Amino acid sequence: MINYNVNELFETIQGEGQYTGTPSLFLRLQGCPVGCSWCDTKQTWETDKTDETDLQTILIKTADSPTWTALTADQILGIFKNQGYTAKHVVITGGEPCMFDLVPLCELLHNHGYSTQIETSGTFVIKAPETTWVTVSPKINMKGGYEVLASCMARANEIKHPVAREVHVEELEALLAKSPINKHAFVYLQPISQKPSATQLAIDTCIKKNWRLSIQVHKYIGIS
Repeated sequence: MINYNVNELFETIQGEGQYTGTPSLFLRLQGCPVGCSWCDTKQTWETDKTDETDLQTILIKTADSPTWTALTADQILGIFKNQGYTAKHVVITGGEPCMFDLVPLCELLHNHGYSTQIETSGTFVIKAPETTWVTVSPKINMKGGYEVLASCMARANEIKHPVAREVHVEELEALLAKSPINKHAFVYLQPISQKPSATQLAIDTCIKKNWRLSIQVHKYIGIS
């Protein structure tokens, strides 16, 4: 039986990509070796045994911290039901969620009426059902030294790429040339840190290439 190391579990509104505006249950898993310089969840990088805690501490968490707890798929489903959450879309994020085999968890959730979405860097093999929506935010040339996998790009339902400078657009173009995506997949550009220059770059590029803009709505309206 697989244990998933959970850093956070909460109900909110998805603020990015194709599912923007969708009531969602966010399941944030602990652990990521990729080393993205602008990561806004660095508290999830290390899985230190001294940070392991109990479920109640995770459920009442109101600030970023590296604390985590180990839960099975059945326990996670039980929490969703016991907490009285009404959202039926589950976003599995991190950290890097694809360090775990997500098939048992996603299949259990699907069987109980939930849809699932994975947010991944594309640097680990995606183990998930075909009906799970996969968001690949490709982390290119990060300090962890992990390569974006062609299999992840091909599996993606959407590519969501953070940009601040023209070089980030060029990196994505080179990756897409090397690792083609499904013709039905969407490509989103997401301005880093809501900077005006990054936003304008994303807007101009999306218009030029017929890509889409993702602006992290949750940060603009001040929710988690």
